[in-house]
Amino acid sequence: MAIRKKSTKNPPVLSHEFILQNHADIVSCVAMVFLLGLMFKITAKASIICVTLQYNVTLPATEEQAPESASVYYYGIKDLAMVSFYMLVAIITHAIIQEYVLDKINRQMHFSKMKHSKFNESGQLSAFYLFSCIWGTFILISENYISDPTICGGWLTGFMLFLNSTSRKPKKEDIPHQLVLFHIAGAYLLNLNHLGLILLVLHYFVEFLFHISRLFYFSDEKYQKGFSLWAVLFVWGRLLILVLSVLTVGFGLARAENQKLDFSAGNFNVSAVRIAVLASICITQAFMMWKFINFQLRRWREHSTFQAPTVKKKPIVTKGRSSRKGTENGVNGTVTLPKIKYSL
Repeated sequence: MAIRKKSTKNPPVLSHEFILQNHADIVSCVAMVFLLGLMFKITAKASIICVTLQYNVTLPATEEQAPESASVYYYGIKDLAMVSFYMLVAIITHAIIQEYVLDKINRQMHFSKMKHSKFNESGQLSAFYLFSCIWGTFILISENYISDPTICGGWLTGFMLFLNSTSRKPKKEDIPHQLVLFHIAGAYLLNLNHLGLILLVLHYFVEFLFHISRLFYFSDEKYQKGFSLWAVLFVWGRLLILVLSVLTVGFGLARAENQKLDFSAGNFNVSAVRIAVLASICITQAFMMWKFINFQLRRWREHSTFQAPTVKKKPIVTKGRSSRKGTENGVNGTVTLPKIKYSL
């Protein structure tokens, strides 16, 4: 009987395996179509919607607030096209980092299957968190948000920081990431993007420190200082997020002059919305803190169990014939029955 050779044919076009193997190339071709559309006058109006922000409004200059006119952005249905396009850019960036950085490191380190998966996850997320922190900090400095975080007008930049978060397969341990997405969407819809951007930069910086520490740990298991620093900053980050949220929403917006619900103007500064926002933020931070405490307790138990000394009791051996006979027949010729232990 002839030996059957393995098939070297490519998977069928548009099959699930084909899309998984060539998803980066497919997405690159789709993104190139939108970019080529900018070169022609007929398609430029449709392509520009997917590339730049829409719904811009120019505010008149005032002597007290700004000497020059400023441009702000509100949200609408056209933002879905822009988010979809930048999702394609995020997928392309994800594939480039995986192929040209992470895969080469994995070949040299020879990780196990579990470490290989965690290394890829931390590598991708650390790159995303680093980019988001740099971009968010640049926006905070250029727009002067830090000096006045109570300004909560409509601006889309905070919403755009979530683009890589939806590319991961949802799992049970990804609940904190889904909660972050929920708060980003809430900040986008309620015109709280300035506050949301500040809180995201704080949260993403702590997450970046955790994943970069895990990358160093995989290269050298003796490295533990990064996790200790992350644990301290995680607690301080939760407290700082709560303090900023209470000061901005609970005190800053509560003292604003316009406190009427107006959907057309995008004003949601009413007491019910403020209470809902503060409640969601407090519950989310409490949930993250509870998971953090459980994680630290589990690590402490594993560490204490691993280092606990195991003392083995040596059996007492008596020499001589009479001692063995005494054990068998008891003392003074009486027969002793063996002791039986019952476990309930």
